[in-house]
Amino acid sequence: MRILYVTTIGKTMSFFGLFIKKLLDEGHVVDIATNEDNAQVPEYYRQWNCKIHQVSFSRTPISKGNLAAFNQLKNVVKKGNYDIVHCHTPNASVITRLVCQKYRKKSRLKVFYTAHGFHFYKGAPKLNWMVFYPIEKFCSYFTDKLITINQEDYGLAKRKFKAREIHYVPGVGINLSRFENVEVDRNEKRREIGVPEDAILLLSVGELNENKNHQVVIRALAKLKDLNIHYAIAGIGAKRDYLLDLAKQLGVSDRVHLLGFRRDVPELNYASDIFCFPSLREGLGMAAIEAMTCGLPIVTSNVHGINDYSQNGVTGFKCSPLDSDGFEKAIGKLYEDVALRISMGQENKKRTVKYSVANIIKKMESIYQG
Repeated sequence: MRILYVTTIGKTMSFFGLFIKKLLDEGHVVDIATNEDNAQVPEYYRQWNCKIHQVSFSRTPISKGNLAAFNQLKNVVKKGNYDIVHCHTPNASVITRLVCQKYRKKSRLKVFYTAHGFHFYKGAPKLNWMVFYPIEKFCSYFTDKLITINQEDYGLAKRKFKAREIHYVPGVGINLSRFENVEVDRNEKRREIGVPEDAILLLSVGELNENKNHQVVIRALAKLKDLNIHYAIAGIGAKRDYLLDLAKQLGVSDRVHLLGFRRDVPELNYASDIFCFPSLREGLGMAAIEAMTCGLPIVTSNVHGINDYSQNGVTGFKCSPLDSDGFEKAIGKLYEDVALRISMGQENKKRTVKYSVANIIKKMESIYQG
């Protein structure tokens, strides 16, 4: 088969490498269409001789770049003679399905769309439902296989959308071996990031943006008023200065550690005691599942895809995203009960197998072959 993968930005392609390598090893041709000006496609795709097409996608829906992207992608699809065009990310997926509409009618072309979390979900702003829901419903008419990654989106799609087939696949896959049996000197890692060896360490991993909602954990930390609890965040983003200022205002700046971009997330997990994941929206949330694989209890928000794996009182605790009091109580309970932290962490290790790369590849193979 000839297959085209389409994403808005190039770095998104890093999530699909193992499955694409399997497709290539089976003799299929895989091309890529994405905006390399925003972020580079991982180098291994070039080593695998995947043809990469520059398409001027923008993350902003009303950008003029998306009009240019429509015409560029149209040219790619017209010349590519593809059997499958598999699109990801909202803007790219809308443009792709509009481009491919007439080719689906004229040729054997099929369009797959993996929705990595709809922007409309239980508790989402009404504007999201007014804008994004009708667009996705309209585009579902031009979708052969719609793949959702959490149960809430899957249920909604089955009830409301018109794709020929609708599937549930639990994420893009985690390489469990990267997070299991990690050797790390816990005390040395803590010294490296400026955390006392005997402190209770909360960890979050994710971009410093509005959606990741790290501010609620900082507020909870201030309410706890315990000098032996520290909070580390691995990630970069526009909210860095805001979070630093907030920590200073609340008197906890000495216990909040912004670590920037990190390549040692597994080691950080093993050096921590509790993983916090307070996002406002998540299609699934790989970082939390990775932490569960490392045996950490999780304190999360109770929204969207997070609800697929976060079970109150079993994997950790869930709170309303803006409920700093709730996060305070959840963290406090785990802080006080070492045995509970350990038992929840052991339970979490058992629950992540379904999210493994091996399981996801098996499910994706079934969808491609069906």
